[in-house]
Amino acid sequence: MADRNEAMKNKAANNPLGYAPVAGLIRKYAIPSIISLLISAAYNIVDQIFIGNAVGMLGNAATNVTFPLAYLSNAIAQLIGVGAAVNFNINMGAKKPEEARRFVGHGITLISIFGVALFLVVLLLKTPILLLFGATDNVLPYADTYLGITMFGYPFLLFTMAGSQLIRADGSPRYSMFCTVVGAVLNIFLNWLFMFVFDWGIRGAAMATAISQIVAFVVCLMYFPRFKAFKIKLEDFRLKTSNINRIVKLGTSNFINQSIMMLVNIVMNNTLTHYGASSLYGSDIPLAVAGVISKLNSILIAFTVGIAQGCHPILGFNIGAKNYARVKETYKTALIGVLAFSVLVFIAFQSFPRQLVSIFGSGDKLYFDFAEQYMRYFMLMVCIFGIQPLTVNYFAGIGYARQGIVLSLSRQGFFLIPLLIVLPLIFGLDGALYSGPVADFLAGALSLFLVVRNFRHLSVLQARQQEESDLPERGSV
Repeated sequence: MADRNEAMKNKAANNPLGYAPVAGLIRKYAIPSIISLLISAAYNIVDQIFIGNAVGMLGNAATNVTFPLAYLSNAIAQLIGVGAAVNFNINMGAKKPEEARRFVGHGITLISIFGVALFLVVLLLKTPILLLFGATDNVLPYADTYLGITMFGYPFLLFTMAGSQLIRADGSPRYSMFCTVVGAVLNIFLNWLFMFVFDWGIRGAAMATAISQIVAFVVCLMYFPRFKAFKIKLEDFRLKTSNINRIVKLGTSNFINQSIMMLVNIVMNNTLTHYGASSLYGSDIPLAVAGVISKLNSILIAFTVGIAQGCHPILGFNIGAKNYARVKETYKTALIGVLAFSVLVFIAFQSFPRQLVSIFGSGDKLYFDFAEQYMRYFMLMVCIFGIQPLTVNYFAGIGYARQGIVLSLSRQGFFLIPLLIVLPLIFGLDGALYSGPVADFLAGALSLFLVVRNFRHLSVLQARQQEESDLPERGSV
């Protein structure tokens, strides 16, 4: 037993993930991940800015109506990408490169299948989907045009998002970032060209997004023939049920988290249009405002999830090497970073709501009045928002799928959706705004409770491991 524990320590000693300073490792892996997520968010943010200034409020509302599909795309990409990458890291930490290689091949095959399937579903059900997502009579024509073009980019977008997870796990976080940088920079240029030079309106924004996603896919695909850890073989792409189950198991918590966010977006859109119709704001203003602020919030999500994803290689390797102290240290260090940035965003949202919303185009007094209320009330507890996604990724990273799934369901499923249904019955349109801070507080509290309990479990394992390593010494005395 002592020899086995010593072997584990030697494995960790031979890899920087097992001995390098945790804060430095998180920065190394998180910064490219953050930039990649920011750039992914930029696809929607840039579209929103250009559309808001070139088309107006109805254009902003149209992109908000299609935004649930962005959550669904990210959900599928994280199901496969995170599931495959975490299995890759765990097997590399346990010195099982053959097993690790299979998960890379399976991830590529699965994300290709899911990408084509998503495109076909949207192609066949485009109008019913938009109506389900809350499109009003005024917004539907714009949303139909936008989605009718951007849906062609979904297979390429999914591959890039999932493939970037595998590239990062292979120790190439900068290339992972580069995949999305190329697409985002091109998207900005094409938005300007198609909307302000060619005057193609919302159609131009959609074309810019789809073209840039295809280019990013090509850049991502070019990495895999020169994968660093090993050469991927043709046989690795042949799906096996056991490997699929392991990928799904460790990617499900992230999938549920994004899927519930999609569902929240749908419920929120329909709640705002329903209760907004009987208010002085009407149904279109709340829908447009929610779209703008969700894009602003995607910046916070990019930072918090980026830090969390940057922890995956560290968590996966050290849980595989049974280095439990570093697992706990990784979470604590990441939590400090997440909270620090969340507080900065809270200050900005509370201090400059009108100025931030005005970046996305002009509107009348009622538009900005509602935007200010939305920012001040719905985003009130944004200072602790990052705790829940960080903790979801923590449990996924160490292979504790059940806890990750529970947390994925917590903020949006257990708390926010019921609150969005109940509170407006009491407070009307304002009830939708009050639901956000209550859900954030409850989800943060539950996350910390589960982490503390998990830390105690890891401490028990660590103590037991120490006792086993001391047995030979006691026997020799």
